Amino acid sequence: MDLMSDHENYTQKPHAVCIPYPAQGHINPFMQLAKLLHSNGFHITFVNTEFNHRRFAKALGPGFVMGLPDFRFETIPDGMPSSDKDATQDIPALCESTRKHCFVPFKELIVKLNSSTKHEKVPPVSCIICDPTMGFAAKVADELGIQRIQLWTASACGMLGYLQYDELVKRGIVPFKDESFAVDGTLDTILDWVTGMKDIKLKYLPSFMRVTNLDDIMFDCLGSAARSCINSLSSSSSNAVIINTFKELDIEVLDVIMAKNPNVYTIGPLHLLNHKHFTNDHHHHEKQNNGKFKSSGSSLWKSDSKCIQWLEKWEPNSVIYVNYGSITMMSEQHLKEFAWGLANSKHPFLWILRPDLVMGESEKSILPQDLLDEVKDRGYITSWCTQEEVLGHPSIGAFLTHCGWNSTLESICNGIPIICWPFFAEQQTNCWCACTRWEIGMEIKEDVKREEICGIVKEALEGEKGKQMRRKSLVWKKKAREAIDKGGSSYNNFKRLLKERFSIIIDG
Repeated sequence: MDLMSDHENYTQKPHAVCIPYPAQGHINPFMQLAKLLHSNGFHITFVNTEFNHRRFAKALGPGFVMGLPDFRFETIPDGMPSSDKDATQDIPALCESTRKHCFVPFKELIVKLNSSTKHEKVPPVSCIICDPTMGFAAKVADELGIQRIQLWTASACGMLGYLQYDELVKRGIVPFKDESFAVDGTLDTILDWVTGMKDIKLKYLPSFMRVTNLDDIMFDCLGSAARSCINSLSSSSSNAVIINTFKELDIEVLDVIMAKNPNVYTIGPLHLLNHKHFTNDHHHHEKQNNGKFKSSGSSLWKSDSKCIQWLEKWEPNSVIYVNYGSITMMSEQHLKEFAWGLANSKHPFLWILRPDLVMGESEKSILPQDLLDEVKDRGYITSWCTQEEVLGHPSIGAFLTHCGWNSTLESICNGIPIICWPFFAEQQTNCWCACTRWEIGMEIKEDVKREEICGIVKEALEGEKGKQMRRKSLVWKKKAREAIDKGGSSYNNFKRLLKERFSIIIDG
């Protein structure tokens, strides 16, 4: 897919400015898309907040953030209090702060980039690729007359779930009168009016709708973000939306979304498309840059590579991989229930415990010594890993996950069944799809008990339900890989994106 390897003039090179929401789960697909575009002839400016830029440098080394001559990193302030904490910032506060404080510095950055065209040989900005939650970036694009493309980093079913927020208000379901909705059975209400997700229960819509006040920042932010992907576009619009999924996985949901907006491009799984169609020319640039700019990886934490060596000692499909993502937090009691459940299953496990997983504590001070002694020969506990590599290892038999979209999609791509413990946002919706639509998952109750963890791990790795899930997972793995092959749905949609938005034609 080497599209534009020979440019007569750098000013003809398309220049994409990519600005993700400043959290790990959003940065990953943005980086995958940015590198895919870069390998196909684009000049890239990747914009992080100053806080996350420092974390990038710490996790991946200062050479990484130096980038390449045609893949550069820039920063803007996020308006949050200064912090050196190696953790995701408070999400509601971050949403509010970026809304209030990021418009001016981002606009100044775009103006600066366009004014540096001549003396720094930077092509004029062709498009701004922004997260829908970063509405200020879309406003900057509109003000400056620059094409904007929104990358929806969550699931398609999550977007459709957020699009129900207005209807929940119209029907008088939201806001709830008080907090009793959480325990009185209200969340088990079946919603028979949601087209594309037949008979979904209220509890499986994205969790930010669980509010007693419609002014709640997350209810407004994510509802607005989803609507922005639909309402601002028409068939004649110069703007577009990319969703990180493939058509075959989400056909019913996508039919509903694309009926509202035809300018939607499903080009996922992005990490597969990126790896498969990375050009030799790009790797040549990387070699010239002494490998400082890595072809894979956009982690804000340092990864433990030794866990891969540890996986080598186990039989195929025998290890349970446990990772709750970059944001999930839990009580100390729930952590201990997970720990004893894993221990009592007698199965080997690789467990990712971020230092900030339990508020104010580190996992080593929480897990009792007798438990650590119990699992020392079959449990590997570390703070972060390269998840794609782990899920691709033959020893992994199942994935206990928070059901974030990156984790869910990476699991699908590797044919790994999932055990679902959704935390917030659209993770509940992903869980519902995994268990009912795709038939690759089993759900853990919100109030974690060690007996349930032990039983569900055993069933996933030994039982008939686990075998059925694995068979189904392998079917989806095959379909995901077919989607990114030449002639596949995502490959064709990527070609269509380049042709319709940038007048770039590729063969094949």
